[in-house]
Amino acid sequence: MPETALEIQLKTLPNEPGVYQYYDSEGKILYVGKAKNLKKRVSSYFTKTHDSGKTRVLVKKIVSIKHIVVNTETDALLLENNLIKKYRPRYNVLLKDDKTYPWICIKKERFPRVFSTRRVIKDGSEYFGPYTSMKTVSTLLDLIRGLFLLRTCNYDLSEEKIDTGKYKVCLEYHLGNCKGPCEGLESEVAYQENIMAIKEILKGNFKTSLIQFKAQMKALAANMQFEEAQKIKEKIDVLENYQAKSTIVNPKISNVDVFTIMSDEEYGYINFLQISYGSIIRSHTLEIKKKLDEPDKELLELAITEIRQRFNSNSKELYVPFEVDLGEDLKITIPQLGDKKHILDLSLRNAKYYRMERFKQAKITDPDRHVNRIMAQMKTDLRLPKEPRHIECFDNSNIQGTHPVAACVVFKNGKPSKKDYRHFNIKSVVGPDDFASMEEVVYRRYKRLLDEDQPLPQLVIIDGGKGQLSSSLKSLDALNLRGKIAIIGIAKRLEELFYPDDPIPLYLDKKSETLKIIQQLRNEAHRFGLEHHRNKRSKTALNTELETIPGIGEKTIVDLLKHFKSTKRISEATKQELEAVVGVSRASKVFNYYHKL
Repeated sequence: MPETALEIQLKTLPNEPGVYQYYDSEGKILYVGKAKNLKKRVSSYFTKTHDSGKTRVLVKKIVSIKHIVVNTETDALLLENNLIKKYRPRYNVLLKDDKTYPWICIKKERFPRVFSTRRVIKDGSEYFGPYTSMKTVSTLLDLIRGLFLLRTCNYDLSEEKIDTGKYKVCLEYHLGNCKGPCEGLESEVAYQENIMAIKEILKGNFKTSLIQFKAQMKALAANMQFEEAQKIKEKIDVLENYQAKSTIVNPKISNVDVFTIMSDEEYGYINFLQISYGSIIRSHTLEIKKKLDEPDKELLELAITEIRQRFNSNSKELYVPFEVDLGEDLKITIPQLGDKKHILDLSLRNAKYYRMERFKQAKITDPDRHVNRIMAQMKTDLRLPKEPRHIECFDNSNIQGTHPVAACVVFKNGKPSKKDYRHFNIKSVVGPDDFASMEEVVYRRYKRLLDEDQPLPQLVIIDGGKGQLSSSLKSLDALNLRGKIAIIGIAKRLEELFYPDDPIPLYLDKKSETLKIIQQLRNEAHRFGLEHHRNKRSKTALNTELETIPGIGEKTIVDLLKHFKSTKRISEATKQELEAVVGVSRASKVFNYYHKL
């Protein structure tokens, strides 16, 4: 019975943190959830027996699943919150829009206050967050207030009002928590230096403050003020151990569309992230089939136009990986560093994961598409004139110079074709000589294919470096096949690929599918060759002792082994037991051999 689309989706989910969304048959969103591991969490809905009746009803209604991959569990938590507020799914707890996660605000005013809030107001103030809990915010504010003396009052500290003496210092001043800017006891310049240091701390950059505090600590210690120096040291310890960033994206980044592209020989995958008020509110990946090997720039421009129309986006700024021409009054940004680059990288990760899932799904639902893509990729990666639909790989096996054999394994359309595997016993080479052995088996293999008018492979892989490759080329030359069959050698240590007449090896990406198939071929040839070598040694070891018995031939040996199963049992058998199998005369010869007086 063929698998459903939902079952295929479950199999291809990534083992990464993220947010998942369930949809019903009408395309309506049912539920949004977060997960440390998307594959495990989502699969649990369909494998566990649920006590809750509502959960069982939910699972029955699920027809399709979408997901967004993020960097951390914290990011997943914040993103889940944003999506729940935006879509209000039926099976999610309703969250209020403006009172979910707290921010830290640095108020736009003279002698700015620093405080927590759940409301982001566009008044020029700076906001940091959102944070995952109020405890995190409280810890940060305690840290800041312990490091810097800031005002907590809400007075309008304009220069005019301070000069007229409108305000008097409060208890906070007398407790040593404030330097009294309300009476002009602290300059605006000095106060702003502290605010700049606080901003850096909230961004996760403690370097400036650490340098400043360490200088203060040394100065106090030099003046024998050890208690004050200890207090500064405690502040330094807190700063060095605290990690302060807990947000999806920088809150300064708002009303931005992010686009990245990942492509292969056949398809382009364009991911879209929509950023609003510093958070991701939408992710979508569009798959485009190439018709004329269109470049990434052309595909991305086409996709941006389509996606912005589909989602009715009016963002005036776009983050993209390279220049695009859209013919609109838009600000195009190509991030290189910092938070903007992190967002672009996150979008590219989502495109990559979508592409990998489509590959996995294609293996199940559309194997021809999967094979075509792999073959096209191998042709490009290995610089071949044709797609390597038929590949053969050779490996020599000889242990301590005994029983030299060779193996040839065959892959067709990227998969093993075991009925075409062949073993070779080395005939013309005396002793362990890998180069001569490889030359012999390559010649014998393709001489036979030519004699029998069998199809030749598009690619031959030799397990070994330049020496084995050169030996194989001699055989192709002798058969007039040089240039008609592509041939490469693979060295085991660094996975170097050697080509004829090219001294510089090719190195493939360690994660590339082309290299994985080559490694699979090499490993299969090694396994197949060792299996034959082991069988040959075992057979020789079994037969050697019996063959040394005078008057005992091959047929007698076979009859004895068939009945007794091993030479040990033959040596322990009684004369009568042996006679029952091979007769009186031969039984006497075997028995006397093993029971010499």
